[in-house]
Amino acid sequence: QVQLVESGGGLVQPGGSLRLSCAASGFPFSFYAMNWYRQAPGKTRELVARITGSGSSTNYADSVKGRFTLSRDNAKNMVYLQMNSLKPEDTAVYYCNANDVNNYWGQGTQVPVSS
Repeated sequence: QVQLVESGGGLVQPGGSLRLSCAASGFPFSFYAMNWYRQAPGKTRELVARITGSGSSTNYADSVKGRFTLSRDNAKNMVYLQMNSLKPEDTAVYYCNANDVNNYWGQGTQVPVSS
């Protein structure tokens, strides 16, 4: 069955870095655009970054541009979100999403940014 499993979340201090990983299985991974969303407490879920199936193109929310980098390894069915210069406003649950004909979600991983 389809699975998206996020890992790498955890408490980090402002200015710190974290790398989130998403392991995908059960669908033709390289055909799907992969996205990371986040949802902060009391706010709606927002798109953070997106990468095409081939990995040739990425897009980022203005709030993370220049600090976050999204990449994928189609040979390993993995997606990575490198987050640098983290700010308290980056605190959220981060979700991996696969989007094409179908739309799949992971369970989310928490990223609290606090001193």
